Amino acid sequence: MNLLLDTHVFLWFVIQSPRLSKSLYQQIETTPVVYVSAASLWEMVIKIQLKKLSADPGELAAKITASGFQELPVSVAHTLALEQLPLHHRDPFDRILLAQAHVEHLRLLTCDAGFKPYGPVCQVIAEAN
Repeated sequence: MNLLLDTHVFLWFVIQSPRLSKSLYQQIETTPVVYVSAASLWEMVIKIQLKKLSADPGELAAKITASGFQELPVSVAHTLALEQLPLHHRDPFDRILLAQAHVEHLRLLTCDAGFKPYGPVCQVIAEAN
């Protein structure tokens, strides 16, 4: 199954953080198609503006394709799918990622335990350290 990376997993991957285990790096690198949502870039830009993340938005956007990932735009179908999701998780960025994973038949790779109630569409990982 192809992957959709949660925002933090994308960031950890591109900076080669030890927070991702070697097996997770391998899983990401060997998955045929790995997506990063436009919503993740939106979330990162907001965090940059709030001084919660120090990065260049243009460089982050370039790292999506430079890392071999595909950009996943947010579509009307993704937005409409939000209505069908139980409100286990209330963060709007996380909810749109979850909706995208459902609509596109992707596995969402995250370490956010708030995704566990959504079942197998989410692969909740533990940090390596």
